[in-house]
Amino acid sequence: MRALAILGLLLPLQHHLVVGANTFAGSSLYYAAGLRSDERTTLLSGMQSAGMKVLRVWLDGQSYTQKGTDIDPFPDLEPTTICNGVASCYNDTVLERLDDLMIDAHSYGIKVLPPHTRFNALAAGDVYGKEYGTGYFYEQAYPQQAFDARLVHILNHVHTTLGKPWKELNQYIFGFEAENEAMIGKGQEYIQQHQQWQCDRANTIHGQLGDNSGILVMTGGESWLSESVQPDWLSCDALDVISIHAYGAGDLETSAIQPYVEQAQAAGKKLIMEECGTPLSVSARNANLKSFANAITGAELAWLYWEVLPNADPHNGYDYEIGIGDPSWSTLQGLAQEALQAPGAFDFSAYLL
Repeated sequence: MRALAILGLLLPLQHHLVVGANTFAGSSLYYAAGLRSDERTTLLSGMQSAGMKVLRVWLDGQSYTQKGTDIDPFPDLEPTTICNGVASCYNDTVLERLDDLMIDAHSYGIKVLPPHTRFNALAAGDVYGKEYGTGYFYEQAYPQQAFDARLVHILNHVHTTLGKPWKELNQYIFGFEAENEAMIGKGQEYIQQHQQWQCDRANTIHGQLGDNSGILVMTGGESWLSESVQPDWLSCDALDVISIHAYGAGDLETSAIQPYVEQAQAAGKKLIMEECGTPLSVSARNANLKSFANAITGAELAWLYWEVLPNADPHNGYDYEIGIGDPSWSTLQGLAQEALQAPGAFDFSAYLL
């Protein structure tokens, strides 16, 4: 799905090193809530073998067969109408599926990171998209109020096994972010003009978590580097982590990322390369994986790959996925293991298992 961003620093190591911190790797899987038991085991055991620490998951409904994975389907959290806080209106199936997933993930030393929806869902016409499209959703008061109510519902969902709300499960949940790639496709100027949307949602999440929750509040990334790091997010008290998604060739220069790393450190924020991937043939992919991952860990940044599958990659379209057991898996596995030993510019140790 996404091209890999190479992150680098020109400053000497001692200028940005957090003493004792290390990087780490992880993966995204947008349909993880639909994984069957054997698929879940394959994915989590494979991630554990690679030393991966975080699995980024989604709350959008999915049907059968995603990326070659024959899943158990599940509906959207708000399948037919905007619920605006009416508890009986939400369909909690996806939350209950993730209850099971996070317990299994914990046993493999992995925490989950749930974006609550994705911008793509708006464009595809989910209940918010049908009513407000991809503009009014970010501009008008009512959809923001209703989406905040959605966030509150999720954070207060009582885990079906553990008997505690998600907002208290810091041993299972790495962080929360309101939306994956909010506002992408609307242009960088639009994002700049509507930065407050992200901080308002972060305030809602933080208001539920409270101080010292042990769970991070994150942005969810954008299309590329300069979109992903906005000045108002760096000054937003409720945000802990600025998530980078970067895909342009200009972002694949170490000099391009340096000012943003410095800005994040100066603002007391953490920075993470939250989506990364590379397509192409096996030989080219393996070469790119090594080059890109070495540059990222050399820049002392953690990274999440887009995306590790529990089955062979079916190579649908211009794909970035790597299935466990695919020819490129051993390369990715080794690079993720190396990330655990690399020094980190930002200390996430308190948030990992």
